[in-house]
Amino acid sequence: MQYLAMPSEDIRRNLATEQYLMNSDKMKLPFMLFYIEKPCIIVGRNQNTMEEINAEYCREHDITITRRLSGGGAMYQDLGNMCFSFVVPADEIRFGDFKNLVKPIVDALHDMGATGAETTGRNDIVIDGKKFSGNAMYTRNGRTFSHGTLMYDVDTSAVASALHVPKDKIESKGIKSVRARVTNVKPYLKPEFQNLTTQQFRDELIKRIWHVDSIEEAKQFEYQLTPEDEAAISELEKRYYDNWDWVYGKSPKFSVKKRQHFDGGTIDARFLVEDGRINDLKIYGDFFGTGDVADVQNALIGQPYDQDAMQQALAKLDLKRYFVGIDPEAVINLLTKQH
Repeated sequence: MQYLAMPSEDIRRNLATEQYLMNSDKMKLPFMLFYIEKPCIIVGRNQNTMEEINAEYCREHDITITRRLSGGGAMYQDLGNMCFSFVVPADEIRFGDFKNLVKPIVDALHDMGATGAETTGRNDIVIDGKKFSGNAMYTRNGRTFSHGTLMYDVDTSAVASALHVPKDKIESKGIKSVRARVTNVKPYLKPEFQNLTTQQFRDELIKRIWHVDSIEEAKQFEYQLTPEDEAAISELEKRYYDNWDWVYGKSPKFSVKKRQHFDGGTIDARFLVEDGRINDLKIYGDFFGTGDVADVQNALIGQPYDQDAMQQALAKLDLKRYFVGIDPEAVINLLTKQH
C-alpha cells in the first residue's frame, strides 16, 4: 500500500490532490493520504455554507472556507489536526462501513496508548464519549474514498467560535451539522506521544500502519508528486476548492432576516439567497427618506451574498437619502455583516 504525506498546508490544495489521485492510476489501490492544514472549515457537499460558519469570525481570523465532494457535516481544522484518507476498490468494502476502513488508524492509536478509542455512531471515532475524528465517504468510478479528521492538538475554542451561527439568522433546507462534544486525542496517548508536533504524530501513525521502525524506512512506500501531477492538481483547485461558485454558490436556497432599531427608525431586511446570490430583498421599517428604498434593494439583488461585494454595491449609493438620521456605516454594517 502506498501513501502520500502532502507537503501543502492549504486545504484547497489538499482536497484537489485527493480528487486528482483518486481519479488517476498513479497510485495503486489501496492507498492512503495524510495532510495537515492551516485554520480552515470544510463544509459537506449538500450543506449551506453560510448556515454552517460564523463568517465574521472566519474573516477576522483568516480561516479558509471550502466545500468537499463528499457529504456529512462541516469540520474545523487547524495545524493541530491531521487528516487521513483511504482509497480502496469499491467492491472490497460496503459503502458506509467506516469501522473496517478506519481500523488501521484505531489500531495504531491503541498501540500509542489511546486504548479507549472506538468507532461509533455513523462515522465518528470517539474516546470517553467525546468525538475526536469525523469521517465522510463517497464512491466514484469503482473506487471508494473515505477521509477523516484526527484531532491531536486542535484549538477547541476556535471550533466553537468558527462554526457557531445564531439559530434565528438563517433558515434553509440545507443539511445541517450536528455538533458533538469534541476532544483532542493527545491527552489519552502514552506520555512519550504527548509532546509531538502534528507532523511527528502523523509519522508515528505511519510507522505503525506500515509496520516499520522508522519513518525513513516507510519512505519506500511514499508516492512522489510529479510536475504533471502538480499541474493537474492546480487545475482542480481552481475549478473547485478555490472557486466562490463551488464553495458558496452550491448552497441550497436560504433566507436571512436582519433587523435593528436606530434612533432614526427601525430597519428590517429580508434576504432570499439562491445559488449564493441575493435573489430577492425587501427592506421594511419606520425610517424616513427622500429616496425610494427600492434603489437599495435593486443595488443588492443579483450580488453574491458576500460582505465585500455587498459593501461595494452599497458604496455607490447616498444612503442618507434613504435612511435619514441613521449613520450610513451602520446601515452598511447591518445589511452586509455576516455572523
